[in-house]
Amino acid sequence: MTKHRIGTREEWLAARLELLEAEKELTRRSDELARRRRELPWTRVEKSYSFDAPEGRKTLAQLFGDCSQLLVYHFMYGPDWEAGCKSCSFWADNFNGIDVHLRHRDVSFLAISHAPLAKIEAYKKRMGWTFTWVSSCGSDFNFDYGVSFKPEDVERGPVVYNYVRQEVETEMPGASAFFKDDDATVYHTYSTYGRGLDVLNGAYQYLDLVPKGRDEDGLSWTMAWLHRHDEYDKR
Repeated sequence: MTKHRIGTREEWLAARLELLEAEKELTRRSDELARRRRELPWTRVEKSYSFDAPEGRKTLAQLFGDCSQLLVYHFMYGPDWEAGCKSCSFWADNFNGIDVHLRHRDVSFLAISHAPLAKIEAYKKRMGWTFTWVSSCGSDFNFDYGVSFKPEDVERGPVVYNYVRQEVETEMPGASAFFKDDDATVYHTYSTYGRGLDVLNGAYQYLDLVPKGRDEDGLSWTMAWLHRHDEYDKR
C-alpha cells in the first residue's frame, strides 16, 4: 500500500497549476542561462592538437567538417582500460543518433577519449553506436581541457576539475564547445563538467517525471544501479 498522500482530482489540479508556475520560471531561468552561456568571451585555441580518427589523423579544425561549431563529449576511457566508463556509456546511449540533427544546425558532434583508437572502435562496435568517436591519445587535449589527469597528480591530492580543486580519477567526464572562423581559427567557447552534464542525459530527465524519480538515495553511490546496456541480463 502506498504511503504517498492521496487527494482529489481538484486538489491534484490546484497543486499541478502551482507547480506549473515554478516549472515555467525554471524554463525562463534556463533560457537566461543559455543566453549568458552564449555571451561568454571566446578564447583562441593556440596549441595544435591532432586526433586518431577512423579516416586517419585529424586536426581539431578538421573535426568540424563542414560546420562552424563543434560539440565534444569527453568520454571517460583511459588508455589502459578494458572498456569505456559505464556512466559515459549511459550518456552515449542518450546522444547516439543526434549528430545528424545537430549537423542541420551547423554543429558537428563527436566524442573524444584518451584511449587508443583500436580500443574505441572495438567498444563502439560492441555498443552498437554510430556517432563519431576519436582518440586524443598522444596529445595534450584531454589534459588541457580538464578531463584527464596524470596518476602522480591524482595521488598527490586535489586537482582542478570543474573549476575547483577536488579529488578525481585519472579520467573524468565533460563536454566542450568550439567555434571555427572562416580562416580556420578555432576558439574554445564553453565547457561543463560533473552535474553540468545532467541535462545532456534524456533518460535522467524522463526519470525525473515519474513518482520514484531517479530513486538513487539509498544506494551505496549515486549510479550503483547502472550497467552497460548489454550487461543487465548478465547480472
